Amino acid sequence: MTYVSPFAASTSKSGHGSIVISLLPPDRPVLQELSYQYPLKLVAPDPLPAPDAHSDDAPSQSKLVHTVFLLTYGGGIVSGDSIHLSIRLEANSRLVLLTQGSTKIFRTLDPGLVSMQHMTAHVVPDAALVYLPDPVQPFAQTAFSQSQIYNLEEGQGSLCVCDWVTSGRSARGENWDLYEYKSRNEVWAVSRTSNSPQQRRLLLRDNLLLDANGQTGMHFSERMDGYSVFGTLILCGPAFSSLSRYFLDEFQALPRIGARAWKDHDEPEPSTHEKWRAERQEREKRDGVIWSAASVRGFTLVKFASREVEGSRHWLRDMIKDEGSVEKHFGERALLCLK
Repeated sequence: MTYVSPFAASTSKSGHGSIVISLLPPDRPVLQELSYQYPLKLVAPDPLPAPDAHSDDAPSQSKLVHTVFLLTYGGGIVSGDSIHLSIRLEANSRLVLLTQGSTKIFRTLDPGLVSMQHMTAHVVPDAALVYLPDPVQPFAQTAFSQSQIYNLEEGQGSLCVCDWVTSGRSARGENWDLYEYKSRNEVWAVSRTSNSPQQRRLLLRDNLLLDANGQTGMHFSERMDGYSVFGTLILCGPAFSSLSRYFLDEFQALPRIGARAWKDHDEPEPSTHEKWRAERQEREKRDGVIWSAASVRGFTLVKFASREVEGSRHWLRDMIKDEGSVEKHFGERALLCLK
């Protein structure tokens, strides 16, 4: 006798996950969907009101901030794992994506067996996404490829996303001893009308490619010039316009090679921020942090590197906290991975 299950067959796939935040009338954002399958795991604590959501001591339900932690069973991505995550944010929703520690990439016995992680996010106008994870940490003899695709409806929506990678487990002497590492970030403008299919236009593409079989004949550690962290921060949209200007202004204020500091004896006392800037620049020198910021087609693209992981972590945290808008609109929880 053949047993027939009374339950419908599962449509979920291994390694796939989905996050959907929609609006309930009149304007309350809710986590409509949170699904995942091994080896991916998603954890969503209760949403919190944004610090800027209070009016007359009454929190606004339309400014709830949802947080989701991205995890993997076993604490990392095993050789051959494939993870696919889709995200959709409806109008007036705010989502913070975090990790609980670095994303560890475990060793593969076959360099051709590449572990993969793919994330696609659809952000509508007036929605905002903060993705400030811990860095990716590929162990020795690993092969990993990831992509983050951000679709902005009508070219609008707000993003603050960071993508960074370390040289491995420095305590065990690992120093870029990997086979292959690829990371791709793309931002697309998408539009859809009732009479035509979705139209897509590429706004930004940023790639990091590390290949042990490169043409230089040099080991990774020699090509990295002593840096153990490389990262990219992408900012766009009205929610992060102030932070974008801040990074551009601070980069413009960096000392330039060959520049002379002409001092006037009648020069006024430096402001509090100017003193903080000078102290921060001294810390950057001590920590071996280098960085740049540029405005690219409406985006602010920040590139950074440092000798040690904590140097980049502290620099990024100090910059975001000093400007203040991320904590104001998304709360302290958004910076957990930078502490």
